[in-house]
Amino acid sequence: MELPIIFEEKMKEMLGAEYDEYLASFEQEAYQGLRVNTAKISVEDFLTMSPYALKPVPWCPNGFYYDKKEKPAKHPFYFAGLYYIQEPSAMTTASLLPVEEGDVVLDLCAAPGGKSTELAAKLNGTGLLVTNDISNSRAKALLKNIEVFGVGNSLVTSEPPNELAKRFPAFFDKILIDAPCSGEGMFRKQNNMVKAWEQNGVDLFVGLQRSILKEAVTMLKPGGTLIYSTCTFSKEENEQSIEYLLSLDPALHLVELPLFEGFDKGHPEWGLTGNEELTKCRRLWPHRIKGEGHFVAMVKKDSSDSVAPVTEYVFSKEKLSKEAKEFIQSLNYPFELSRIDVQKERVFYIPEKMPFVKGLRILRCGLYMGDMKKNRFEPSQSLAMFLKMSEFPNVFNLPVDDARVIKYLKGETIDVDDSDQGSFQDGICLICVNGYPLGFGKLSKGTIKNKYLPGWRWM
Repeated sequence: MELPIIFEEKMKEMLGAEYDEYLASFEQEAYQGLRVNTAKISVEDFLTMSPYALKPVPWCPNGFYYDKKEKPAKHPFYFAGLYYIQEPSAMTTASLLPVEEGDVVLDLCAAPGGKSTELAAKLNGTGLLVTNDISNSRAKALLKNIEVFGVGNSLVTSEPPNELAKRFPAFFDKILIDAPCSGEGMFRKQNNMVKAWEQNGVDLFVGLQRSILKEAVTMLKPGGTLIYSTCTFSKEENEQSIEYLLSLDPALHLVELPLFEGFDKGHPEWGLTGNEELTKCRRLWPHRIKGEGHFVAMVKKDSSDSVAPVTEYVFSKEKLSKEAKEFIQSLNYPFELSRIDVQKERVFYIPEKMPFVKGLRILRCGLYMGDMKKNRFEPSQSLAMFLKMSEFPNVFNLPVDDARVIKYLKGETIDVDDSDQGSFQDGICLICVNGYPLGFGKLSKGTIKNKYLPGWRWM
């Protein structure tokens, strides 16, 4: 690969004797990784049923390498939301952020959702995840991944950071910023990133990162934690961006991150202030680890007694239909009817910590449960992914090697064998693979009409 001369000179200066090793890493094949969705399945259980030979990613307890010959995005378990395909270095950030159940968490530059889905798994259905991307088209991909993973306690938005900062001062316990960057760590994986680097350079992204950090700091609660990452090696976008972050608020202090084998510390000499605390940051180089490379830094804000007032979510006055109420009450899940909101016949379940959201560009607020139709309730794909098999009264559970699984995922009708008939009844049924939901269908006279969301179908 032909690298820009300016980039080569910069890397030679930074890496010194290691530069040749770095250059040699371009001749190696990229590493493939997947991360288990621990909100749906334990790592131990997944490993017993995994169709792949997996090797652990050292810095992510639920992350694994898989062989490039495998096609995990073409497997029913992927459609069931049991794992997310993610570059191994990129697993670092969300894995290191100490999210606790009940936290209010923000993923500020979240699309396509790799880090948000891990944050949601850590929350385990509690607290609130606000996941945002300024690009509406990218935020749609983010929403899909949030719903595939079965996340019900989220607010998915598409806003610039300054608009969120106006609405949510000192609101978040944890904030993750995987910042837009020059992408030097992606040169090996995506050749087009080299051209983009030549066109945009580093300065454009330095400005973007600082504008994001400036707003994010105001949204972090006293006592809260913020983690920042990039997939670039530039000192301007890494150590120097962290120096800028620390300059925004004297209450911020760097947190020492784990030093896994092959990890490098941050370099104070690459900053502008000589701050020795920068050694608490972590650099992942592609010639030292099995991954493309990353930079990660974490700061904590000092605690204080002040608490920012938060305006609570305002429920609409629309009523739940009789059919919708009966459907929801038939589920073996403790939905509180007082938390249900109806918006133009669409039914949503709103998490307890949801704030006032009117005026924001919202793709999803809480769990979208379905639609009230005339004399019936039509449950949503997101509800199917949210539920466990044991929580729905009418289930058709198929083994993973049953050909009807792929037929269902392709949107086709599926037939029920005589041997299946005793296991469930006519009407809406939850289609599962090996005990994990895929979506809804409607059984009538031995045939299941497919209710799988068209935009998600197996292609």
